[in-house]
Amino acid sequence: MATLRTPDPNPGWLSELALQETRSRVPMLYVEAIPVRIDGTGRIEHVGLLLRGSATGEMSRSFVSGRVFYGESVRDALMRNLEKDLGPAAFPRLPVSTVPFSVAEYLPVPGVSPLHDPRQHAVALTYVVPVVGECDPRQDALELTWLTPQEAVDENIAAELDGGRAHLLRQALAYAESLD
Repeated sequence: MATLRTPDPNPGWLSELALQETRSRVPMLYVEAIPVRIDGTGRIEHVGLLLRGSATGEMSRSFVSGRVFYGESVRDALMRNLEKDLGPAAFPRLPVSTVPFSVAEYLPVPGVSPLHDPRQHAVALTYVVPVVGECDPRQDALELTWLTPQEAVDENIAAELDGGRAHLLRQALAYAESLD
């Protein structure tokens, strides 16, 4: 997961101290979504990548992502985080099944896996989600950039993706092509 923090819309869930303590002891469950625009045949025309700034002024690209709250269904967590990051008029088309294209494991130790989150051991259920409405990035997202699949996997863009997400993006595009 990213080293950037989206303000918690439900601060009563866990205090910052309790969240930090929990992260140091158990893996955290997240959902991640790669927003896409598709053509009439279901092929990906554009991939949406969020641009985020850190507290230190560093810029990086990422996916829609967020924790699954205790007692919250995966579908509800996915929808909540899509609305949180893309705005209420994005109109995502959630999959019928909540089976992800990837179960991504972010480890706190760099180099052990392609995915890294220095804060925690995290597991993310990762989805490709078509959106048909207008996206208005919110919270800590500065903008949503729509790129062709070829542009999205360019090495310069890949270098901007945080936590090893370029690896996941390539998996997502290969997964989507396999469905054709």
